[in-house]
Amino acid sequence: SLNRADIVYGGTVIVKGHAKAKVIASGRNTQMGMISGMISEIQENQTPLQKRLGELGTVVALICIAVCIIVFLAGVLRGEPVFDMLMTGITISIAAIPEGLPATVTIALALAVNRMMKQNALVNKLHSVETLGCASVICTDKTGTITENKMTVAKVFCDMREFSVSGNGYRIAGDIKYQDSAVNPMSTKSLSEILKCCVLCNNAVISSEHEISSRERGSLKSNGFWKAVGDPTETALLVMAAKGNVTADKLKYDYIRINEIPFDSQSRCMTVIVSEKSHQKTAFSKGASDVILEKCSFIYTDNGIIPLTSSVKRQIQNKVDEMSENALRVLAFAEKTSYQNGEPSGMVFLGLTGMIDPLREEAKIAVRKCAKAHIRTIMITGDHKNTAAAIARQAGILKGKKVMTGQELNRLSDDELLECIDDISVFARVEPCHKLRLVKAYKKKGHIVTMTGDGVNDAPAIKEADVGVAMGITGTDVTKQSADIILLDDNFATLVQAVEQGRGIYANIRKFVRYLLSCNIGEVITMFAGILMGLPLVMLPVQLLLVNLITDGLPAIALGMEPTDSRVMNRPPRKSDESFFSDGLMFRIVFRGIMIGLCTLGCFTAIIGTGADIAVSRTCALLTLVMSQLIHVFECKSEKGNIFTVPYFNNKKLLLAVLFSAVIIVSAIWFPPLQAIFATAALSGKEVLVSLAFSFAIPLINCIFYHGD
Repeated sequence: SLNRADIVYGGTVIVKGHAKAKVIASGRNTQMGMISGMISEIQENQTPLQKRLGELGTVVALICIAVCIIVFLAGVLRGEPVFDMLMTGITISIAAIPEGLPATVTIALALAVNRMMKQNALVNKLHSVETLGCASVICTDKTGTITENKMTVAKVFCDMREFSVSGNGYRIAGDIKYQDSAVNPMSTKSLSEILKCCVLCNNAVISSEHEISSRERGSLKSNGFWKAVGDPTETALLVMAAKGNVTADKLKYDYIRINEIPFDSQSRCMTVIVSEKSHQKTAFSKGASDVILEKCSFIYTDNGIIPLTSSVKRQIQNKVDEMSENALRVLAFAEKTSYQNGEPSGMVFLGLTGMIDPLREEAKIAVRKCAKAHIRTIMITGDHKNTAAAIARQAGILKGKKVMTGQELNRLSDDELLECIDDISVFARVEPCHKLRLVKAYKKKGHIVTMTGDGVNDAPAIKEADVGVAMGITGTDVTKQSADIILLDDNFATLVQAVEQGRGIYANIRKFVRYLLSCNIGEVITMFAGILMGLPLVMLPVQLLLVNLITDGLPAIALGMEPTDSRVMNRPPRKSDESFFSDGLMFRIVFRGIMIGLCTLGCFTAIIGTGADIAVSRTCALLTLVMSQLIHVFECKSEKGNIFTVPYFNNKKLLLAVLFSAVIIVSAIWFPPLQAIFATAALSGKEVLVSLAFSFAIPLINCIFYHGD
């Protein structure tokens, strides 16, 4: 049975001692193997971006095939040479395919990853950046993510009395008070006993940064800070005990640890067994209040050990509820002397401690930002129901009083869970297996789910989520490997910043897709309509390649580097099935592409109609096409803006890219060696003005339709 206490699991690190073990499972049959199996069974789904770009590629391919066939047949039927029409069809294919799109998407995502790294979010999987932008549910832990994970014991309850503890964090200065008066724990037996339990049932280590004796360590004589190694909760207990002048140094000669039953998510308590000088064995336990109370039959008082009655248990439970409602994390403590091998029962209740883990100030702002962005923040924690509710209420996650515990979750069928899951924002006393179930439920409801975790048992839930997020400080290697993103500072606000970056990158992808497709449609219209009208080839294949080189490269990449719009978190998240071309984007692409094509064709016919040489006419068309596309790149900075409303100087890289492209087209027209390569001719001032007039006519027409955001 895996519930036995004498099992050592694969992947366990032995730090001291020696033992003989019998192998009862190997490979995929071990617990680590089973978790790995659960991860491998989870199918890798395409991200929304991958789906949409796949759809785009299919549409473009079908259009290319159709246009090429039509152009080829039209030319052959008109009597054009078959080879020439074949080359023309291939040329139009070159014009129609946005060959710069994959590289631009990858570069834009990589730049977003770099920005996120500076904000303490490390991206493992590139496409998860965009997926994060359409997250509608964020499932987050409490400790260290919403809170600072800087535990400080604020209250001690023993012998039915409540003591307050002064001091904050790991500062050495502080004392223990009862009714605003300092007390000497050594003269209060019940208080001394619980402090002793806090030190002995503990694996953390604290030491002073000053050269002081163990007698002074923890007293008011020192104003420095403790140096701590270990779990923050256990460290807080040691600091509190030191304020009462109870330290490990003082107890190590009187108590020798001989065994330990470590804390786990099933037992929810930790027990150590020590041997005293008299060779008497004593068990000290700490853990969840309900678990410890269940084991206790007696209570420790200043007047001795007395039976723990049901009425006293109710009073203790009321105190637990009171502390929890004040956002204190409650631990209970117990002991049993003359300990015999076996499960400890009939223990002596020592008391409670209430720890405060301050809420991160930035977490409140981040939760509000999520709410404004129509993203639900769900807190999933192993803490007490009341503690979780209090912290969630402070953070703005919980508005009402409805909190579901892991036990209540177990009693619900999958259908019942789906019915109520949208009404619950806080889940308390949950186990890692519950997280996987919750992720599946949210996904079944149509949400894009982001899940945070740190333990190895969280890995399946993180893998199942649309975006899995691991904690960089407290996370295990298995969890980090399963995650799409790692929060290097374990901060919820960092995750929300990453969501904002995800939304920003999606907006930028829409911008340069709009730009590239509009340009390509313009090129296709130019060539296609010219052939159907019986005109000579408006541009040669080499000239179309030059256009693609100039406009599909640097300007598109620079457009993908647009700063994130400050309003991006004021909008609801995209639906997973939302079309990439929603909100009229496809109309704007096609309309602008047609306008580019018609104006380029108009310039060509206007120049050739004056009797100009075909090379001059093609060069004018080339200049019109390139300039109209470079003007259009600025319009694409805004979803519905025009050249008179968009900001020009918030992206200097785009200005440089456009300037560089302009230099190339000018060189290709007026630099003789390039004229020979691209079959261009030097233009007169009048011809340049005609080309620019056709180029600028397009944005002026656009202003009639769109007056700004």
